[in-house]
Amino acid sequence: MVSTPHATLAPLLARHAGRAHELLPLLHALQDSDGYVDPAHVPAIAAALNLSRAEVHGVITFYHHFRSAPPPPIVVQVCRAEACRSRGGEALVAHIEASTGAPVDGAPCRGVGVESVYCLGQCALSPAVMINGELHARVSPARFDALLPARKAGDHV
Repeated sequence: MVSTPHATLAPLLARHAGRAHELLPLLHALQDSDGYVDPAHVPAIAAALNLSRAEVHGVITFYHHFRSAPPPPIVVQVCRAEACRSRGGEALVAHIEASTGAPVDGAPCRGVGVESVYCLGQCALSPAVMINGELHARVSPARFDALLPARKAGDHV
């Protein structure tokens, strides 16, 4: 017996029920709504889409985009692809780690998490970062410092 799904999940399950090929759109919608995919929802998702729990769990853990826990209040995603690396991206990564106290791809620190991503589509304007989903290009350490306090104030961290 599958437990009653979370209020956000119920309408998504109803919309995608019986359509296993819609697992990714369902997971994206759930994460967009809640900020993460709660592992407790895996049995309900699997049952609704006629998939095994292992299949659903496998998709969630395979794609780096999906989270299994709530994100920190501020998420900094820094591009580590070749174009950004060639334009000072690794120096920017080091600066971001030093200024936030959060290691890239490690545990959040003081409400900030730093994640590697591999291409934000701004190769001609590199290096690029996203802060809580807001894209910024041509980011220098000084520009990052100007962006982060503004984000912290706006996010009430």
